[in-house]
Amino acid sequence: MDTNEKKALLSIQNLDVVFGRGKKAFKAVDNVSFDIYKGETLSLVGESGSGKTTIGRAIVRINPCSAGAIYYDGKKISGKLSRKDDREVIRKIQMIFQDPAASLNERATIEYIISEGLYNFHLYKDDKERIAKIEKIIRDVGLLPEHLTRYPHEFSGGQRQRVGLARSIVMEPEFVVADEPISALDVSIRAQVLNLLKKFQRERGLTYLFIAHDLSIVRFISDRIVVIYKGRIMEIAETEELFAYPLHPYTKSLISAIPIPDPIIEKGKKLFIYKPSEMHDYSVEQPSLVDIGNGHMVFGSPSEIEKYKKIRYGE
Repeated sequence: MDTNEKKALLSIQNLDVVFGRGKKAFKAVDNVSFDIYKGETLSLVGESGSGKTTIGRAIVRINPCSAGAIYYDGKKISGKLSRKDDREVIRKIQMIFQDPAASLNERATIEYIISEGLYNFHLYKDDKERIAKIEKIIRDVGLLPEHLTRYPHEFSGGQRQRVGLARSIVMEPEFVVADEPISALDVSIRAQVLNLLKKFQRERGLTYLFIAHDLSIVRFISDRIVVIYKGRIMEIAETEELFAYPLHPYTKSLISAIPIPDPIIEKGKKLFIYKPSEMHDYSVEQPSLVDIGNGHMVFGSPSEIEKYKKIRYGE
């Protein structure tokens, strides 16, 4: 399906997020713009501290925007909202947090944790329907109804992340921000959680923003990938396009860091190190994010963009 025919469910336009004031001000997100289409999984990838989680938290209105705007289904959701619109955004956009231990209330039972959103938005007719809803969702994430009377500390990391997933999905959202939902989990559990995310997407028509630093995992789950470095977008492309033609040197460095299953090849592999000061000279030409065709966007100066086009399409 051509991207022009797709409907942008979430649109981020020229977003800045600044922490602190005056001399202590730190710009965590710098002039970021991208769309997320209905029903797709868009992954936001970059190293620690690149601003990925900051963007995710700005979407769910935890971090305020310093400039720019965020639109959901055509309506502006950044800045001040009426109580009615605020509640609507909270229900439609849910977040799965990175640390399953820190994001669950240790003093509450699993039943209460999953029911909290249902209570706040009164998404049930009577207690019988509420219990039926939470028993169904707990089964859907691979846990049992008898787990509902327990507390978070009685579960493993993978089980806690399933509880976090159940808490988000029970709200019947349209859009989910998944902030590194598997980075704290064992490798064997990661695939199970990713499969759950894909299952819910198929069954419920969900749209995901998937935040990660591991490109190999992102390849499995994403339709498109946004590569971000120090708060700025370096490259945007469809998943297989990005892996076939990584154009920006930072994207190349991330791909070169993916481990190879063969230990002999892995041992002899040469890592590509990204050194911006040596690779770019922006004192003469100003860089910008340019679409070079195929929905493939790259950040660079005019001469760099020409070079990238030659690499992608040949002479």
